[in-house]
Amino acid sequence: MDNTKVMDPDAAHAMPAILCLMGPTAAGKSAATLALAARWPIEIINVDSATIYRGMDIGTAKPSPDERAQVPQHLLDIRDPSDSYSAGQFRSDTLALIDAIRARGRIPLLAGGTMMYFKALRDGLDTLPQGDAVVRAQLDARAAQIGWPAMHAELADIDPITAARLSPNDSQRVQRALEIHALTGQPMSSLLTQGKAQADPAPWRYVNLSLEPADRAGLHARIEQRFDAMLEQGLVDEVRKLRARPELHPDLPSIRCVGYRQVWSYLEGAIHGAEMRGQSIAATRQLAKRQITWLRALPDRHIVDCLAPDAVDRVIDLAAPWMKTP
Repeated sequence: MDNTKVMDPDAAHAMPAILCLMGPTAAGKSAATLALAARWPIEIINVDSATIYRGMDIGTAKPSPDERAQVPQHLLDIRDPSDSYSAGQFRSDTLALIDAIRARGRIPLLAGGTMMYFKALRDGLDTLPQGDAVVRAQLDARAAQIGWPAMHAELADIDPITAARLSPNDSQRVQRALEIHALTGQPMSSLLTQGKAQADPAPWRYVNLSLEPADRAGLHARIEQRFDAMLEQGLVDEVRKLRARPELHPDLPSIRCVGYRQVWSYLEGAIHGAEMRGQSIAATRQLAKRQITWLRALPDRHIVDCLAPDAVDRVIDLAAPWMKTP
């Protein structure tokens, strides 16, 4: 499966390249980034919507203190689990970080699996209105009365295209779609077709290096093994500490992260331990499937089989032409 065609750096002489190391969960991105850091003066910008949260270390497979000591890492532990973080904020933070890292004479490396963040960085942002606290409070109050599935049904009446791609229990996204309609009088789906907000073009190009499995079953085995390791490392206790905070609840983006919401349900007594494990592994596999589907839509990615014994060496070889200090 490996697409190890040599990348031609001469084609981009007029524009420096920023390497993006992407792939599904459990593909081995962390091992590859550390191997790159052992050879070049890189700084990692984490492209991950879960590792941004403080106190959520085990279930997000966050780099350990030893790993962080080996290479500077950015966008870790930048939000409390009670807070939110948008793709727009990620884009703004990342563009500033790239400039700062290059100004230090070092090499920025974007690494992670939150494809929405990569998309926002490459393509810009949809022209959607900013959030409105008053409208959201009104929607939350109504949801408390009738429930989010009923709110989803209301969304289906005004924006069937958006409702069709959202789960009735996806409170965060259902709320956002209803909020946009309340603010603009238009369905979110129609606004998304009106184009992206204009942004100044970045003075570099993104080079996409993708760790993907040649055998989906092999990745599934890794996912299962990794989740069992998380349980052994104390994932349940980590979620128990989060549940002890009265301001945290299952509808927050942080608690909706894969693994966390299943362990939360287990601690509430809604499911048994075996069900929690099975649901967490199944949800992680579904996440990986969505990530792979997104990656396959990228025509310009360079693929390395993440299950190959020499996967890290292949990443190093493909990355080498682009590892140039400013």
